[in-house]
Formats: sequence, C-alpha cells, structure tokens
Amino acid sequence: MGYNARVPGIPGKLFTANLNYTMAKLTVRDLDVAGKEVLMRVDFNVPMKDGAITNDARIVAALPTINYLLEHGARLVLCSHLGRPEGTGYQEEFSLKAAATRLSELLGKPVAFVPETIGEAATAARAALKDGDVLLLDNVRFDKKEKRNDPDFAKALLGNAKLYVNDAFGSAHRAHASTEGVTHFAEKSAMGFLIEHELEYLEGKLESPVQPFVVIMGGAKVSDKIQVLSKLMEKSQTFLIGGAMANTFLAAQGHKIGSSKIEADKLDLANQILADAKARGVRFVLPADVRYTFKFEEGAETHVTNPIAEGGEIPEGGMGIDIGDKAIEEFCSILRGAKTVLWNGPLGVFELDSFSKGTKAIAECLAESDCVSIVGGGDSVTAAKKFKVSDKLSFCSTGGGASLELLEGKVLPGIGSLSEK
Repeated sequence: MGYNARVPGIPGKLFTANLNYTMAKLTVRDLDVAGKEVLMRVDFNVPMKDGAITNDARIVAALPTINYLLEHGARLVLCSHLGRPEGTGYQEEFSLKAAATRLSELLGKPVAFVPETIGEAATAARAALKDGDVLLLDNVRFDKKEKRNDPDFAKALLGNAKLYVNDAFGSAHRAHASTEGVTHFAEKSAMGFLIEHELEYLEGKLESPVQPFVVIMGGAKVSDKIQVLSKLMEKSQTFLIGGAMANTFLAAQGHKIGSSKIEADKLDLANQILADAKARGVRFVLPADVRYTFKFEEGAETHVTNPIAEGGEIPEGGMGIDIGDKAIEEFCSILRGAKTVLWNGPLGVFELDSFSKGTKAIAECLAESDCVSIVGGGDSVTAAKKFKVSDKLSFCSTGGGASLELLEGKVLPGIGSLSEK
C-alpha cells in the first residue's frame, strides 16, 4: 500500500513497512478492513486529575493507526485499560469517558462511547457502527477476567469482529485477554504503526547497532536491569552507570557512600556484573564523582565528592542523588564519540530540580549528538520531556516494562501472538 506514518509526539524519522524484523508478523497494512468491524487495543492509560486528562500523549500516539483504519473504511472498536481498578465492575474514576471526548477532539469527528466493555449496551453500540465510525469501550480491567486472560472474556470482547489490531506497546508484555487472548479467536491479528515503530528501534536499530554503541544505564535497582545488562553486553563495549544503582556498584567496591540508597543484598551481584564485564572486555564506567545532599527535599544544598578514584567519599548522613561534575564531563565526552546510544534510567533524582543536573546534562548532550539516540521508556522518557529534548532524540519508547523486556530478548505476548505473514 505504501502508506507511511509518523507517530505524533514520538520523535523519529518517517517509517515504512520494509522492516525485515517485522516481516514475520502481519501489520495493519496487510488487512482488508473496508466495511468490516475491527477490534483495536490501544494504550489510553493516561494520567488523570479530578476527572481530566493531564497528558494526552498516549492518545495522540495511537492516531496514525486509528486514522488509517478509519480512512480505509473500518468499523473501529477501541479498547484499553486505565489505572488499576480491582476488576469489580464500573468505577467512575477509572472510566475512559474522558479519553473518548479527547479522541473525538483530536479526530475532529464523533467517538461513540459505552460505559461497559461487554454486554448489551456494548453489543448494540457496535452493531450501530457504519464504515468509518469509531467506538471506545470502557476500561477492560473493570472485569477481573481481563488480567486472567480468560478465553470466554476474550471471545466476548472480540464480538463479531474478525480482525484485531494491537497498537498498545505499553501493554504488549502482558498476556491479558485484550492483548493476547483475543488473537486466538480473530481470523487475523496485526500490529499497528506504533508497535511497528517501537520494533524498528528497540529491535531493528539494536540488532546490529552502528558502533561505537554506548549504553547509559540508570534508575534505582541493579536487580531490575540484570537481564538487560547481560543481553546488551553482547553488543556494547561501553556502559555508563548512574542513578541509585551506581551507589550499589560503588558500595560493592568498598567505597563509602554515606546514607545513600542501595540494594544491600545485591552487592555480590554488582561485583559479579563488574567481573563479567571485565572478562568480556566491556568498559563499565561508574561515576568519577557523586553529587550528594543531607536533606532530601527541593532546594536542599548539594555537594560533590572528590574523585572517587582518589579516595573521595560521601560523608556519613550524606545521600548520593546525582552524578558529579567530573562524571558529567566524562560521560559527555564518551557520548560525543558514540554512533548509537541506548538510554535506560535517569542518572539521579531528576524529578527535583535541585538534584537534576546530571540527568539534564546527559539529556542535552544526547540531543546535541548526531548519533542514533534511543530512550528505552519509563523515567528516561519523562526526563527527556522535562528537559525539552525529546524531539531532538531519534526515538523515545512509549513502554517502560515492555521496552525493558524487549531489550532483555523476551518475546512479548501481545506481539508474539499476532498472525504470521
């Protein structure tokens, strides 16, 4: 068909269908949807406050696939989850009604909505659809059978639709009824443009990354990243380590880190990772110095240790909350020579401006680089947006847990279950 799409709000070049690694699965381009009911799983799990949407980025990200299906005459039925209701029925605070209103504004056309997922009202609303119409069902997690991947619920959710499209990358690592179960009953199941775009970068660009390939790894826990670290060591020769996990590595090496947050039961694991990296010839760059504070609050005074290699340490009562100035300089120097960079996890407590210098500097350094810069979801994407550099990076993933599992080399149920070409 030659249909091209750019996902609004998600930086990256225009992408097309000629991607070798997605050729095994159907994409939305492979479906004949004219005059047919299509069930599409979207990720409308948007932040809400007092019943209003505070950030519509996830709705915007679904627009290319939604528009494509409507333009090609589908009778489109959308489903999503929102928050974490207990599966005990309708709860107003978790209703997707506001998402339907916002989607209608973005599409410039009516979006039908029913306050249930399956049932008489949903069935009637689906039957009333005409070619090019769109309906949003309410929160699939209002029914506890959703998370159980109950086949009867999945079949009822599919209804009379023969075609299914999954474009909810952020939920693709969950084997739920709306992400995996429905594929067993649909005649054809395909991925949308958003998932295709995610795979283009998280699989395609990282399958054989242009070298030098540098990985920035931050966040709180070493244990959360062990599988990713192991997998990426096969492809990258340089890792830049920050965040609270850097404290654990420094503590494991015997450095004094005051009252910093660490995983005390993972010190042996941290040393094993360092030993594995050394054995593979992989460079593990820990912060040359650390920024710390005695008060964990906005506006608190911060200090920087002397170089760690020269005996610098965080004093008793001090908490490491960011990488130091020398670490920023060293990290940026390495990044300027990189051709591919994967960033997963902030370098410090960037949410508080007083503790955000390191994460902000690295984000800006990446934005100024001409490398392929891939941000692996979650807090890193939030940081890139906070520091207004997301549109200058090659790609920012929409899925935190999903991107992490994909980087670990796992098959995501919501993608693995789609129809083969």
